[in-house]
Amino acid sequence: MKDDTDYNPDWLRAHYDEMGDREWERFSKSPADEVSLFIHTHYLRQFVRSGWRVLDVGAGPGRFTQVLVEMGCRVVVADISQEQLELHSKHARELGFEHAVEARLQLDVCDMSELASESFDAVVCYGGPISYVLERAPMALRECVRVCRTGGNVLVSVMSLWGGAHRFLQGVLAVPSDINRKITETGNLTPRNWDGAVHYCHMFRAGELREMVGQAGLKVLALSASNCVSTAHDDHLSHIKEDPRKWQEVLRMELEACREAGCLDMGTHIIVVGRKI
Repeated sequence: MKDDTDYNPDWLRAHYDEMGDREWERFSKSPADEVSLFIHTHYLRQFVRSGWRVLDVGAGPGRFTQVLVEMGCRVVVADISQEQLELHSKHARELGFEHAVEARLQLDVCDMSELASESFDAVVCYGGPISYVLERAPMALRECVRVCRTGGNVLVSVMSLWGGAHRFLQGVLAVPSDINRKITETGNLTPRNWDGAVHYCHMFRAGELREMVGQAGLKVLALSASNCVSTAHDDHLSHIKEDPRKWQEVLRMELEACREAGCLDMGTHIIVVGRKI
């Protein structure tokens, strides 16, 4: 890593190349992950309209592109990883959403200069791309806003500092306390804070995300955790899923709880929807 920056696009590209199809499974490998997928999808359906042209940036293998196409959108796909773009093409062909994909572009979310300003009705940046660019997060968000039309919506999810601790407390407490204090103070999981870090990202607080979104020229329409009630309860939820009535009640409770001010920081991700003004 360079001394003046923590963001390393080469590491990020290699990380997602190596992740391969595990990235497709990330929102479905546990019941709590399925809850997160449900909540992310809820905000797509609420704030993106059929017929819109949408940029899905950091799209990975296409989990949310598939939803957007099912909703009747036309989608331009962007990702920093060529491997993820190739997997995206594979899933699109196999699952029947290739017809609505206009293009696939290998792009860094911090520099989308080859895309025209005001050229999309909505921009979706789900799953943490803004977290992975670390100190360049405001730049990346401004790029998402730039390519969205005035009056259009930008939907972003970032990694949550306290929600991550909630979900992975055992691993967090395995980190030496003085190092963990640096991580929680800055939100940065980087070699600068911990030379044992193998995963580099910035984990947000909800207030911090709201402020950054406002500074980027967006009016906040919605702010939500991705899952707070169910996280860390996978064993119990596996049994609950066998009862459709109980599972639907879990989803209803999660959707309501995740919007509460006191719960915004307690999911693995924080979702924000902003309108370009």
